[in-house]
Amino acid sequence: MADKLAAITGASTGLGYQFARLAHEDGHALILCADEEEIHVAAGKLRSLGAEVEAMVVDLSTRDGVDRFWATLEGRDIDLVCANAGRALGHAFHEQDWSDVKRLIDLNVLQTTTLLHRMGAKMHARGSGRILVTGSIGGYVPGPFDAVYNATKAYLNSLCYALQDEWKDGPVTLTCLMPGPTETDIFHREENDLQKAPIAGKPKDDLQKVAERGYEAVMSGQRGAVPGLHNRLVTMFSGLVPESIQARIHRKGAEPE
Repeated sequence: MADKLAAITGASTGLGYQFARLAHEDGHALILCADEEEIHVAAGKLRSLGAEVEAMVVDLSTRDGVDRFWATLEGRDIDLVCANAGRALGHAFHEQDWSDVKRLIDLNVLQTTTLLHRMGAKMHARGSGRILVTGSIGGYVPGPFDAVYNATKAYLNSLCYALQDEWKDGPVTLTCLMPGPTETDIFHREENDLQKAPIAGKPKDDLQKVAERGYEAVMSGQRGAVPGLHNRLVTMFSGLVPESIQARIHRKGAEPE
């Protein structure tokens, strides 16, 4: 049996699945969740690699889903948490259904904050732990046609920076992974409505490399990781370039054709 335990949200595909694979290779047993049955397919793949896996379908955009997932975690010693679950939403803000906007906010912001609060307290009481949050370089720029997504990522980036300072002398490390556009299913899921955005058809960062950079960062206790030179330039110049110009540039990649 593995002597370490990792909990990973949004682990059915994309970065979450890759984090799970890397955590297994690093000697962790896994507790995985997603809001779709594909989490069991992902769990099967990982078991074929020799991983110890518990998988559950929960909708973390709901209070019941958050509480159900936490009930699985609270009695366990968790060494690593990857707070990766999130979603995006394309098209103009005023054309989006409010239920979809609320779900995005509840998933990207509320559940991540809840998990950080509960797991942060638990890990501090235990005296050790590592947490990785999937933020985004989108949190550095205004996002026309991704307005709420970018705003939620700005919240997560800021929350991580603040907690890193609060926890800097403590036993718990918090790392914020801030990737740019990465080759994941987020651009192709029907419910995200991003298929007509120009960025959906353009080359993106390699999924495995982004995941490996994030995993390396959290395991070495780094505060943040921005994979890719272009993405690092975006973060460097975000405070220098006027917001109106940043918004105009973002719009070119996000406005549906």
